[in-house]
Amino acid sequence: MELLTISEVTKSYQISTRTLRYYEQIGLLQSLKKDGYAYRTYDECSLKRLEQILILRKLRIPLKEIQRVLENEESTAALHVFQGKIQELSNEILALSTIKTVLNQFVIHLSENEEVKINSKYLSEESVLQIIEALPAAKNNLKEDAAMNNSNTAVNYLSQLKDVRIVYLPPTSVASIHDVGGTPEYDTGNELRKFMIQTNLKEIKPDLRHFGFNHPNGVKPDGTDHGYERWVAIPDNMEVHEPFVKKNFPGGLFAAHMIPMGNFEEWGLLADWVKNSSEYEPDWGDPDCMYGSMEEHLNYINQYHLSNEEMDKCVQLDLLLPIKPKVNE
Repeated sequence: MELLTISEVTKSYQISTRTLRYYEQIGLLQSLKKDGYAYRTYDECSLKRLEQILILRKLRIPLKEIQRVLENEESTAALHVFQGKIQELSNEILALSTIKTVLNQFVIHLSENEEVKINSKYLSEESVLQIIEALPAAKNNLKEDAAMNNSNTAVNYLSQLKDVRIVYLPPTSVASIHDVGGTPEYDTGNELRKFMIQTNLKEIKPDLRHFGFNHPNGVKPDGTDHGYERWVAIPDNMEVHEPFVKKNFPGGLFAAHMIPMGNFEEWGLLADWVKNSSEYEPDWGDPDCMYGSMEEHLNYINQYHLSNEEMDKCVQLDLLLPIKPKVNE
């Protein structure tokens, strides 16, 4: 089989270069460096593994569990992971089914008694409380109707984001670090960590925020390595030194969606949410810098001292897509 470049893989499998690179960084996938080539390539074995990863991600298996399944040849590892996921889904489906029952009771009662007013007394009736008390202690974040029997419909329904927030980021001065190479996310992360320690930034800017984005966006036209840029908010009167550059972030309005580190495929879901919004539309910026989109590293002020590997295990990110209100014509 002919080797595929990173850009060819991302187009064929409809995933971002950010997702693909992250799979490599955590050891879930491997690429090859062919003699005479200046960029990553993927052979048949790598592509088969990527297909397995994407299937398991559609089944909502976490990346850590996917690694466990694919790196253990014995079926018992996969069996344990799948059984655990089934139990988790069963609990959540039961919880949602019970909630649906309670809401149906409310609808029936209100339909039969149109003059009734909703108040604390009504919501405290013993029969209602007994039903709610019976709810299992499970995460109520499954976006699936238990009555669905068509797998494609279920996947599409699960892929619709329900938790998008509209946030305004105020203008601020930032220290910027940028690198192009094989591992720019890690390299810039290490430099930013040293900057935080050397400047004691945690103490002089306790409301600091940390953003990152591809720069250039994806791989360069010739297929060579990519770039990544990080920003950290600094006091307006603070000066920085190489390799950092002081910049002014103008702020703006963004659609925000939180993910655990690694779920970069959800960038596509966020873009779809904005595309289908009746109130907002994209307000794209520089195409070389993810069109103005960014990843905010949440709680970075309490995690910057961790190694990249340790941070990847606990980091949550806000995906931020620039938007503006739609103008009604």
